[in-house]
Amino acid sequence: MPDAADADYDLEFFWDPVCPFAWVTSRWVQLVVEQKGLTVDWRFIGLLILNEDKDYATEFPPGYPEYHSLGLRGLRVAAAVRAAEGREPMGSLYTALGGGIWNRLPDGTRDMLAGYDEVVATRAALAACGLAERYADHLHDESQDAAIRADTEDALARTGRDVGTPIVALADGGPAFFGPVISRVPTAEEAVELWDAVMVLANWPGFSEMKRTAREWPQVPLLTGETG
Repeated sequence: MPDAADADYDLEFFWDPVCPFAWVTSRWVQLVVEQKGLTVDWRFIGLLILNEDKDYATEFPPGYPEYHSLGLRGLRVAAAVRAAEGREPMGSLYTALGGGIWNRLPDGTRDMLAGYDEVVATRAALAACGLAERYADHLHDESQDAAIRADTEDALARTGRDVGTPIVALADGGPAFFGPVISRVPTAEEAVELWDAVMVLANWPGFSEMKRTAREWPQVPLLTGETG
């Protein structure tokens, strides 16, 4: 398997399948990739690892330890695939794993775990990518955590630690940044306009942060109850 440092990618995208904002941002990036001919190394960032020093009981809403654990288990499967098959399947596998969570309609609630069978969903995602369903056996394989932690620490070393997901890093030592955090997938035309605007900010040496906390729910079927 080629090392990230040895591979020729235009950008790296660090993902956890249970982050809805990372999922929406990744769909935007995919639109950009298709129009600009960019290549992406889809790497891991484990939210459970990222937040391991925090008190889930006081700093997060109920259910977050279970959600983040679900994400880590999905990443274990992806890490096992990457170790055996290389980096090429990672984009399609993220699409299948993330889509299996966020593109399904809610079971009467916004709880991502309601009616979700992770073994069945993971096997379906693997099959959709032409990968062996036996990789789902790694859902509880803690030996994969070292690779996930290494990717997570690499991302944080390049952005600073007070960030979340997604993280995007540009090639050749270019800037790495948390976000952009977007709540809806833009049109193809808007996707390129947004990318160009983000690149202007990201590449300006004095730029640090622009943020607002007032925002809509991520516009994905599981949270809105609507398709399309």
